[in-house]
Amino acid sequence: MPLTKYPRSVEPPWKEWDQKAQKSGLRHAVYAVNGDHYTGEWLDNLKHGKGTQTWKSSKAIYDGDWKKGKRNGFGTYSLPDPVTGEYMKVYSGWWKNDKRQGYGTHFYSNKEYYEGDWKADQRSGWGRMYFGNGDIYEGEWLEDKHSGQGMLQLAGENRYEGTWKNGKKHGPGKFYYMNTGQLYEGVWVEDVPKAGTMIDFGREEAPYPTIYPIPEIKLADPVGILETAQAKLLDGPEGTQVEVEPQSENVN
Repeated sequence: MPLTKYPRSVEPPWKEWDQKAQKSGLRHAVYAVNGDHYTGEWLDNLKHGKGTQTWKSSKAIYDGDWKKGKRNGFGTYSLPDPVTGEYMKVYSGWWKNDKRQGYGTHFYSNKEYYEGDWKADQRSGWGRMYFGNGDIYEGEWLEDKHSGQGMLQLAGENRYEGTWKNGKKHGPGKFYYMNTGQLYEGVWVEDVPKAGTMIDFGREEAPYPTIYPIPEIKLADPVGILETAQAKLLDGPEGTQVEVEPQSENVN
């Protein structure tokens, strides 16, 4: 009886090539079709662990932690200076799912930067912002805007301490005029002081005090009147306005 021979099963070549292409552990530079390249650790064919990614189009570099193909953990993102070509740090801090999240520092320019909390690539939580004109804001943020309690110190040393909403002064607050030695305390609505009192504050030490001191308020119940006006502004129907404007320089 003749013997029947069956051909030996052979896997197609592409399977062997695919196995060799699988990346796990430390690898040297791996180039993408578009010219981007990555050097670092892999797991199951994904960037995972420590590694450095360079994007050809923007020439940006990320150096730090990765998890399942995304920036996750601590890392630094840098871009080349358009004039010198030297790499300048743009962001250094924590990431999650390819977005800034946690504590980190973002440099907008040589003189302007933010240090504080991030959430989903936006400034949210507590943070301090140094502006290019010399102003400094320190306090709470929400979705890239001042929201909550915070202090804005202007370059001329005047400062606002109080409540913010959507990047504007909104709610109870105090504005210190350090140059004239006066203090405005009251309620703000969308950056505008609406109801409050202006008193002398350190007038003797101020560099540019007013010629005459602020006179004493002659009302039967100044505190009660002010509280009523403030309550209407913050809790009353939209459009209600009871204005008591400070009689001094503009409040910035």
